[in-house]
Amino acid sequence: MDLKTLIREIPDFPKPGILFRDYTTVLKDPQGWRYSIDRLTELVKPLQPTAIIGIESRGFILGAPLAYQLGLGFVPVRKPGKLPADTHSVEYELEYGSDRLEIHQDALVPGERVVVVDDLIATGGTAGATASLIDRCGATLAGFAFVIELEGLNGRDRLPDVPIISLVSYD
Repeated sequence: MDLKTLIREIPDFPKPGILFRDYTTVLKDPQGWRYSIDRLTELVKPLQPTAIIGIESRGFILGAPLAYQLGLGFVPVRKPGKLPADTHSVEYELEYGSDRLEIHQDALVPGERVVVVDDLIATGGTAGATASLIDRCGATLAGFAFVIELEGLNGRDRLPDVPIISLVSYD
């Protein structure tokens, strides 16, 4: 399936000069949505994760059904103030600003193998920050999985040396 035919392009969002690749149009297409989850399941399974991490918020949409398909637990990485227990946090740079992410301190156990899931990798800032949180928990990063990769922004270069899965790439 060619997911690019389902991904909407929105110019000048969230600021002028950025061409936003919108995955929500795939979500509303039953075949595209099923293909995304089935293909991610197929590609992530060989990484042998023991948990799936989803990055707020579209990473939740993809990560939860992926974890279900693989028979694994799901761990959310959230924006500040959204998690009720003690957290680890990290500040990071985006292609259009800065932000902060948090994970519960007890969300992962040392040595646990996790795969990080999100809809898109651009500069790699959000995924790289999530990798830092995993390290603080003492868990092992087994890989990353994205639906969309914006290759021209070289996000892979900012990530640890682990497998990186993407279903669709743009220059």
